[in-house]
Amino acid sequence: MSNWTPSDWRELPAKHIPEDYPDTAALAAAEDRLRSFPPLVFAGEARRLKTRLGEVAAGNAFLLQGGDCAESFKEFHPDNIRDTFRVILQMAVVLTFAAAKPVVKVGRIAGQFGKPRSSPIETIDGVTLPSYRGDNINGMDFTPEARMPDPDRLIQAYSQSAATLNLLRAFSQGGYASLANVHRWMLGFVDRSSQGERYEKLADQISASLRFMEAVGLNAETVPQMAQVEFYTSHEALLLGYEEALTRVDSTSGDWYDTSAHMLWIGHRTRQLDHAHVDFCKGIKNPIGIKCGPGMEPDELVRLIETINPSDEAGRITLISRFGSDGVAQGLPPLARAVKASGRTVVWSCDPMHGNTLKTDSGFKTRPVDRILSEVSQFIDVMNAEGCYPGGVHFEMTGQNVTECIGGAQAISEDDLSSRYHTHCDPRLNGEQALELAFLVAEKLQALGNGKDAARKAG
Repeated sequence: MSNWTPSDWRELPAKHIPEDYPDTAALAAAEDRLRSFPPLVFAGEARRLKTRLGEVAAGNAFLLQGGDCAESFKEFHPDNIRDTFRVILQMAVVLTFAAAKPVVKVGRIAGQFGKPRSSPIETIDGVTLPSYRGDNINGMDFTPEARMPDPDRLIQAYSQSAATLNLLRAFSQGGYASLANVHRWMLGFVDRSSQGERYEKLADQISASLRFMEAVGLNAETVPQMAQVEFYTSHEALLLGYEEALTRVDSTSGDWYDTSAHMLWIGHRTRQLDHAHVDFCKGIKNPIGIKCGPGMEPDELVRLIETINPSDEAGRITLISRFGSDGVAQGLPPLARAVKASGRTVVWSCDPMHGNTLKTDSGFKTRPVDRILSEVSQFIDVMNAEGCYPGGVHFEMTGQNVTECIGGAQAISEDDLSSRYHTHCDPRLNGEQALELAFLVAEKLQALGNGKDAARKAG
């Protein structure tokens, strides 16, 4: 590893990186400009996240990772950033109370632009053009001009990420994230929900706990931590030219860190051991996620872990299961057993979104909320049965009132999808659905904890 450099990936096969930039000199110039820009995050912040994830791996905390499927230039607005941040805080309050453990909050935000596509081309009405690959590569409009990869989009993505991070830091440290505020927002959801009675009991328990804390003098004034939160950013390390340009040597440790985000992950389509994305991620010291889905063999997963984390650093690796509700029972247990047998330290998290996408007769991609919940529930059961800790969830979601996923307490139907279907890529949970799922996951975690307590007492 002492000979590794951020550009080594260029000598290896690289999937899902566009090769059709019309002006390669302009691309190189844009990457050179990025090398001269300030880091978006700092190495010390990434190390702190790794420490927090080490606590998750030890079973002493829970990971909540969520945000946009693919950020867009068009929807870039402070209200949208605020609303997504708020929903993540609401979900974290519910999960913290249910699990009786700290929740590590990581957003899919401030850099989650590019998306791998199943086909490099798209055909509509007999016209074939390059596929839309994310706003940092090309445009969504179905025209030859929009679909041409544009290096200037890398600069715009950096600028939007910097502005987003600036606002997130203000929200997380400036009082907006006060526990009392977040709790009041959560109660508003209970009042609006058609299943409000189901959640009222848990909300009342949280209220009672906060009243007790206030009575003994624990509030935002006496305990500043109650008015601020740690919030981290993440995205898929897909467009490696961008990631390379923002990879810097940390002056305190001498290690390489990708300063585009605190955490990066390797996607289901780019996890090949001898390919560019794995080689890049093994060299940076950020926490790394690995998407684990259909077709992954147990020995392949163990080799990936050993390659990226040879010294078995706690918090370095997060395994993100994504099998779909119909594939968890068959696909996940062999992986869990292999990792447990290897003795490797990992965080196990569940992405119940990507394996549960379907297309309606009207042509909309959607995800049924009941399938999403089923996958999370099965994930928790499998982890428990295999002696592993179900350490987190990974949702594609937004704070906006969109209609992209069907079902849930709002009972969004296929007919409703067209009313507020705004995603630039895959369907997202809206704020109400995301918080509803947090309550349901909380119930599952509470039941699991209660069952373990009963077993200990019986023993």
